[in-house]
Amino acid sequence: MRQVLVAVWQIVKDAFGHFNSDDGWAISSHLAVSAIMALFPFLIFAASLASFLGAEAFADTAVHIVFDTWPHEVAEPLAQEVVNVLSVRRGDILTFGVLFAAFFASNGVEALRLSLNRAYRVVENRSFFFLRAQSLAFVLVAAAGFFAISVLLVIGPVAVNFANERVEWIEFYMGTITFWRFVVAVAVLVSALLAVHRWLPAGRRRFVDIIPGIIFTLMGWLAGSSVFAAYLARFSSYANTYAGLASMMIAVVFLYIISAIFILGGELNAAIMRYRGVGRTVRD
Repeated sequence: MRQVLVAVWQIVKDAFGHFNSDDGWAISSHLAVSAIMALFPFLIFAASLASFLGAEAFADTAVHIVFDTWPHEVAEPLAQEVVNVLSVRRGDILTFGVLFAAFFASNGVEALRLSLNRAYRVVENRSFFFLRAQSLAFVLVAAAGFFAISVLLVIGPVAVNFANERVEWIEFYMGTITFWRFVVAVAVLVSALLAVHRWLPAGRRRFVDIIPGIIFTLMGWLAGSSVFAAYLARFSSYANTYAGLASMMIAVVFLYIISAIFILGGELNAAIMRYRGVGRTVRD
C-alpha cells in the first residue's frame, strides 16, 4: 500500500510540477480563447455543409451535442444565439467565407496540438503542411459526424414510434429524447478525447496510455462544471460587472477551467508513462 501511495505521489508531483513549470496556466488561456474562436466558425462551416447535404435539423442537433455537457448556466445564454445563427439557410458551402470558417476552426485543433505536445513533452517535427491537413481533416470528420448524428436524430423518433406500435414493452427501455441526446453528447466528447490524445501530438501512444488522462478529464469536467455552475447560481456578479458581455465572459472562464483540466489530463498520462518507462518520445 505504501508503494502505491509513493507511486501516486510521484506521478501527481511530476504532472502538476511540469504543468506549472511549462506555462500550463498560460497555455490554458490560449486554448480557451482558441476554442471560442474555433467553435463558432466550425459550427457555421458544419451548418453550411449540412444545409448543402439537406440536413435541415442540424442546428438543433449541433447545439445539443456541443452544449449538453456544459452547465446550464453557461450554455443557456449562448445556445439560442447559436441556433439563430445556424438557422439561417446557407447555400455558400463553396464560398471563401465558409472555407475561411473551416480554416479558423482548424486553428482550434492546432491549439489542442500545441497544448498536448507540451503536456506529453514531445517535440513536433512533422511538416507544416501535414499538420494543417490533419487539422482540416479533424474539422471535416467532426462536421461529417455531426451531420450523421443529426440525420440519426431525425430518423430515430420515426424508428422509435414504429417499434412502439408493434412491440409495446420496448417503450420502457427507450428513455427520453433528452436522455439520449445527453448520451450522444457524452459519446462524442469521449470519442473526441480519444482521437486528439491518440493522433494529434507528436510521437506514438497506445490507447491504454491515454485512458488515465481521459478519465481524469471527464471527472474533472464533471467536478469543474458542477462547482462553476454552483458559483454562478449563488455568488456570481458577472452580469453586473460585464453587462451584455456577461455570457461571453462566463463561457471564456468556463473554457479556461476545462482547458486546464484537459492539459492536466495529458500531463497525467505523460507522468504515468515516464514512471513506467513507456514511450521513448517523451522528453524531460
